[in-house]
Amino acid sequence: MKQMAYVVYREDEFMVAQCLNVDVSSFGTTREEAVASLKEAVELYFENEPNPAFTSVADVNVGMEPVNA
Repeated sequence: MKQMAYVVYREDEFMVAQCLNVDVSSFGTTREEAVASLKEAVELYFENEPNPAFTSVADVNVGMEPVNA
């Protein structure tokens, strides 16, 4: 059992949950739905992986900065 680190943000009408340990994301109409969906997606991602690469993440901080885009 591993600890999944994630971030949740709003994108239009959906809440998006992005895993920070592996490149997997999911969404839902609520934060809880998005996180539950992400957990299921991550578990499915590892289901058939013989040597899964799971990066440990600690000290998570989220910020916003303006960019010229």
